[in-house]
Amino acid sequence: MVDLESEVPPLPPRYRFRDLLLGDQGWQNDDRVQVEFYMNENTFKERLKLFFIKNQRSSLRIRLFNFSLKLLSCLLYIIRVLLENPSQGNEWSHIFWVNRSLPLWGLQVSVALISLFETILLGYLSYKGNIWEQILRIPFILEIINAVPFIISIFWPSLRNLFVPVFLNCWLAKHALENMINDLHRAIQRTQSAMFNQVLILISTLLCLIFTCICGIQHLERIGKKLNLFDSLYFCIVTFSTVGFGDVTPETWSSKLFVVAMICVALVVLPIQFEQLAYLWMERQKSGGNYSRHRAQTEKHVVLCVSSLKIDLLMDFLNEFYAHPRLQDYYVVILCPTEMDVQVRRVLQIPMWSQRVIYLQGSALKDQDLLRAKMDDAEACFILSSRCEVDRTSSDHQTILRAWAVKDFAPNCPLYVQILKPENKFHIKFADHVVCEEEFKYAMLALNCICPATSTLITLLVHTSRGQEGQQSPEQWQKMYGRCSGNEVYHIVLEESTFFAEYEGKSFTYASFHAHKKFGVCLIGVRREDNKNILLNPGPRYIMNATDICFYINITKEENSAFKNQDQQKKSNVSRSFYHGPSRLPVHSIIASMGTVAIDLQDTSCRSTSGPTLSLPTEGSKEIRRPSIAPVLEVADTSSIQTCDLLSDQSEDETTPDEEISSNLEYAKGYPPYSPYIGSSPTFCHLLHEKVPFCCLRLDKSCQHNYYEDAKAYGFKNKLIIVAAETAGNGLYNFIVPLRAYYRPKKELNPIVLLLDNPPDMHFLDAICWFPMVYYMVGSIDNLDDLLRCGVTFAANMVVVDKESTMSAEEDYMADAKTIVNVQTLFRLFSSLSIITELTHPANMRFMQFRAKDCYSLALSKLEKKEREKGSNLAFMFRLPFAAGRVFSISMLDTLLYQSFVKDYMISITRLLLGLDTTPGSGFLCSMKITEDDLWIRTYARLYQKLCSSTGDVPIGIYRTESQKLTTSESREIASQDWTSSLVSRKYSVNHLKSQISISVEEWEDTKDSKEQSHHRSNHRNSTSSDQSDHPLLRRKSMQWARRLSRKDEMNDHQSTLSYILINPSPDTRLELNDVVYLIRPDPLAYLPNSEPSRKNSICNAMGQDSREETQL
Repeated sequence: MVDLESEVPPLPPRYRFRDLLLGDQGWQNDDRVQVEFYMNENTFKERLKLFFIKNQRSSLRIRLFNFSLKLLSCLLYIIRVLLENPSQGNEWSHIFWVNRSLPLWGLQVSVALISLFETILLGYLSYKGNIWEQILRIPFILEIINAVPFIISIFWPSLRNLFVPVFLNCWLAKHALENMINDLHRAIQRTQSAMFNQVLILISTLLCLIFTCICGIQHLERIGKKLNLFDSLYFCIVTFSTVGFGDVTPETWSSKLFVVAMICVALVVLPIQFEQLAYLWMERQKSGGNYSRHRAQTEKHVVLCVSSLKIDLLMDFLNEFYAHPRLQDYYVVILCPTEMDVQVRRVLQIPMWSQRVIYLQGSALKDQDLLRAKMDDAEACFILSSRCEVDRTSSDHQTILRAWAVKDFAPNCPLYVQILKPENKFHIKFADHVVCEEEFKYAMLALNCICPATSTLITLLVHTSRGQEGQQSPEQWQKMYGRCSGNEVYHIVLEESTFFAEYEGKSFTYASFHAHKKFGVCLIGVRREDNKNILLNPGPRYIMNATDICFYINITKEENSAFKNQDQQKKSNVSRSFYHGPSRLPVHSIIASMGTVAIDLQDTSCRSTSGPTLSLPTEGSKEIRRPSIAPVLEVADTSSIQTCDLLSDQSEDETTPDEEISSNLEYAKGYPPYSPYIGSSPTFCHLLHEKVPFCCLRLDKSCQHNYYEDAKAYGFKNKLIIVAAETAGNGLYNFIVPLRAYYRPKKELNPIVLLLDNPPDMHFLDAICWFPMVYYMVGSIDNLDDLLRCGVTFAANMVVVDKESTMSAEEDYMADAKTIVNVQTLFRLFSSLSIITELTHPANMRFMQFRAKDCYSLALSKLEKKEREKGSNLAFMFRLPFAAGRVFSISMLDTLLYQSFVKDYMISITRLLLGLDTTPGSGFLCSMKITEDDLWIRTYARLYQKLCSSTGDVPIGIYRTESQKLTTSESREIASQDWTSSLVSRKYSVNHLKSQISISVEEWEDTKDSKEQSHHRSNHRNSTSSDQSDHPLLRRKSMQWARRLSRKDEMNDHQSTLSYILINPSPDTRLELNDVVYLIRPDPLAYLPNSEPSRKNSICNAMGQDSREETQL
């Protein structure tokens, strides 16, 4: 131990405690040297330069002092002129000598001394090696002329009355003013507009010219007319304004020469100043100027940040934003890095928008431009992505940087961000509201396949409308469709509501049904006061509280409604049961006015011919139904919550035990173990027990596990859903998830085939290999062989997604040209196929399913133009493809982000409806079809009661399909022309298909179908090539289908049916055969015991333990 201590070296003296206390001088002998920095600034010259030039505030004071001296010298000159008595005579001595009093001379000498000293000092401090550069400067020369004679007169008294052109100091004052403004901007750290500086220079130049001319003419005319300063001012104004009255004119040749010189100077200097001013004015018009701080603090404004502003985007934003009454006083400041478009400039010149919209050219990444837009005082900032760029990922990156820049500059400003790719969403989690385009797009297209026209339903809900569209049309369906399109989602606190206050303590379904029965409003969701999650149709077990926030669908919000009971009846005469005794149904007369809707409630007898009860006629009926519908209970009864025949779920829970055992062996319920991107919401889905090998996901390629090479060989029980896309992006994952959600019945799951132009990557295959019946193949909708191989003839729906490579074109609206033509080809060849198409521009939907000879479409085109002239935001809604849900444009959902500024819950509700988010206890969107056995319900109100009393479902609308009636004479003429020209068109169609596929149609007959099919099956397993030359049967079959469908299509060139949506129709709306009712069904897991979810989750957990979750960044 002693040895170890002896080996430790002693500490240096400065680290010993004794030495620290007693002090030690040894450290002073170290080699340390103290270094002082910036010694060059300690010299006398540098200190003077720092005070007079470099320091912003002190130099500003020096400039202000210098400016004051120059003005004082000009003022002393004017005083000298006014005090001088004009002498008689025309001697030239009067020009060189003046009368100057001694006090005035003393003041002028003092000013001259100070000015000359300051000029010499500043020249010395700004000396850079060339002395002549300092001496020959015009300000220095003028200073010498005005100051040196006064200094000489100190030593030579006889020169005290020598004339000195002190009025030239006005030009030195102008120069000092310019420098002072520059120092002022530096001192307060503000970038004032160059327009202000140029205007200041122009005004000061003009004043200096006039003042110089006034003083020069007055002095030179001392030997002439003896003009005073006022007469000289009058002469200068008349001369420079080119009026020239001639009553005051110069007499001496010197004064005439001086006037000529001044006019020449004015002709040279002033045009240059005006040219620079005009140029700056044009540049300011392009950049947009500033939004003043005073306006920002006294007014309310929002900022719209875009990379490029198109007229469609601008008008959609303005129309939706200013559709709300409380936003009428807001200003919109547009911050865009590009120059204003011609169409945008023309629109912003309209008085309605010019007083509300301010365009600023600048970048959101620059603090100066954000300061110009007063982002820190803005009520909100909308950041939109440019979806027309080929590289959408790059567009997202720009959006992310803009969001970061705004959040860094104005942390308290609410952000509303639109993003394109779902994998980039987690970068902007801090934003208050985010709309991911591909998430919403694919989820909406997926729901279109199982709930028809979901895209149209959501689009109408997120658009602001008064329901006045189509009310002047003679077509009844257009009136109903237009009136119901005015329904939107609103919210109100239960205890403050007239609609729902009486239902406190009652079940949700009871409140929803009776509110619709009494007021015609559809209660769809609720949120607890202490909870942020919105619950859509939480079911009959949910009890309403006074502090709950209710979400309902109605024409207008309750605050803008007035209530009238026209027919007062005694409560004793009204039966408690709604449908016992003579049925009474409310009829709602909705009168839209300026922000207020009056709802007239009256009771009318039901137009029923079956008597007072709701029993079905027994004639021709195969089974006996109950004669009436059970009432909706105030408090839920477990025994009453069961599915009836009308609403049979047809799920695996209602199948026979043998079927349940077999189905459970195939699929499990759980959360997908793999997610293609960060930020995807976990959804309970139908999954496989083991993931499918990647080779088995390829539909058109055989492998060691199966020998199938087309969709027909698989023998699917349900019809296919085909998705034609360019690439398998991460957003396509959101197309599969809603179709494989746990609440979808297993026996109703449709096989999904992804028809991709480019092969998918491994990350995407990892995500989809756990889902049942999901396949892909590489091909294009341009190729008939690819379409037949992927099973287009066995498909229920085909979704055509807009390709990213075609979203940008030289002509904007031509971006959809290829998609429209390809879909039109499919429509002509496979008329029975339900095709759902996504377009870039909503205006191009008029070309979908285009029929040149269909006069009904022409009439709808005229109606669209009329609605657009009236200022409707939904002028395109009457187009048959949009009304039927066959076409969709993601730009229609831009209004969802705009509307969330007023309704912050709209994005959450839309995500719940589309299945993008799942909240425990919240319902989901589904649909049911009205069959002949269901027509005994008769009306929408009775259906509402039936659903609420049996399954707890809440209906929100009807998708109706009815035959199209053509009554115009033009339609008859066109139909007769079609009949006479059918043979010619048929021959042309066949020849046209011959040229495309290069095969003779007459070689193959329809009688060979069975033989070809058997031959195809026998050779199917041995065929492994997907090339067209290796599949002559596919080519042969495509020609047969083309020939059949072209004949059928040419015989009927007019659409025979039309479909449309009725959102929250009136209770007395009659149900029709094949109506599809939109339902919000309660969460099935809410009715299961606690052990049941854990059992299903255990399957998912066991499956997730064997796999490692990979996420693509």
